[in-house]
Amino acid sequence: MVKRERVVRMSVEQPLWRALTVYRLLTVVYAVLLFVSAHRDFVRPWVAIGYLAVLAVWTVATTPKVANAASCTRRFLGADLALALTGILLTPLADDPARIADGGPTIPSIWTAGSVLAFAIKGGWRWAGFASTFVAVANIAQRGEPTRDTLHNVLLVWVASIAIGYVVEVARASEATLARALEIEAATRERERLARDIHDGVLQVLAMVQRRGSEIGGEAAELGRMAGEQEVALRTLVAGGLVPPSRVSRDAAHGALVDTVDVSDPRADEDGLAEIDLRTLLAPHAGSRVSFAEPGAPVPLPGPAARELAAAVGAALDNVRKHAGDGARAWILLEDWGDEVIVTVRDDGPGIPPGRLDQAAGEGRMGVALSIQGRLRDLGGTAELVSVPGQGTEVELKVPRGRTDKR
Repeated sequence: MVKRERVVRMSVEQPLWRALTVYRLLTVVYAVLLFVSAHRDFVRPWVAIGYLAVLAVWTVATTPKVANAASCTRRFLGADLALALTGILLTPLADDPARIADGGPTIPSIWTAGSVLAFAIKGGWRWAGFASTFVAVANIAQRGEPTRDTLHNVLLVWVASIAIGYVVEVARASEATLARALEIEAATRERERLARDIHDGVLQVLAMVQRRGSEIGGEAAELGRMAGEQEVALRTLVAGGLVPPSRVSRDAAHGALVDTVDVSDPRADEDGLAEIDLRTLLAPHAGSRVSFAEPGAPVPLPGPAARELAAAVGAALDNVRKHAGDGARAWILLEDWGDEVIVTVRDDGPGIPPGRLDQAAGEGRMGVALSIQGRLRDLGGTAELVSVPGQGTEVELKVPRGRTDKR
């Protein structure tokens, strides 16, 4: 089951939203002052006055909309861009044609860039390219032809907005990575704290119960044995976790989210190729009579290969319980050699008499041939069984990484 542990608010892009808010306020003032300085040259100044009044009210009223990514909705972006395009297209109606031909500014002037930058900060470089294209078309239509100055200004806005959009996307990816690292660090510290508390209390009590039960004998011995099994299981859980979750980072409009996904969840392995740490599948086999030795680093394998290998180990341990006797002990050794993974299962039972496996196969009992050797053969690996009467049995399972990836 997928669980959301916590939400880490993004801080990298927040300064960009604050800068955009200030930019919009300053540029609307600039557009008004620009008109006041040249209002005598306008053929229809009342058109510019009406538009600038609407622009000023809109800029002030929508200041909260550009405060963060959550409040800056698509509907607002569309309306904001429409207002900018309207001001560009109204310029030929209000201004003197000769002044426009000489390269005079549009009514909204550089305020239009703020609308494009909002697209860039909200949606990245693709959204920025979309908005700046509309602004480019409007500017060319306002001029009547693609002049040199117009193309220069259009290209400048287009490149700047796309560059800012790309920087925002990189910042979001970095924020998600940082959130994941902080989440793992916090989980590690919490596990260490719990490990100290458990070691100082529960594990010591279980060890004492096991020792005293063995000394007293009778029913107390059985209680001691059960306490020993629980001690081993709990110690394994504290050391690495029986089934530690896989943390997947993603980005949302409100911030970087770190999800905790159980490796047994089919949604975490929809394509069957997601890797699983083999240690998490073998650790539950550890107990009072089964010891598990593992590397300090994860041993990743594709999900299907890891589960098949773990099933083969389980089949080997079943054979130990069935044929080696109740008092037999077993050891699991996991090794990661880079190009292949090796799991060795050894016991101290009586061993397998020569010819016993062939006899079992002839009688139709195919446990070793199918449950162990068959699984490894399907994975492109090998299963070697060595048994000496009176000295136990050893099963070595080898899985090459390259072949499991292809399969």
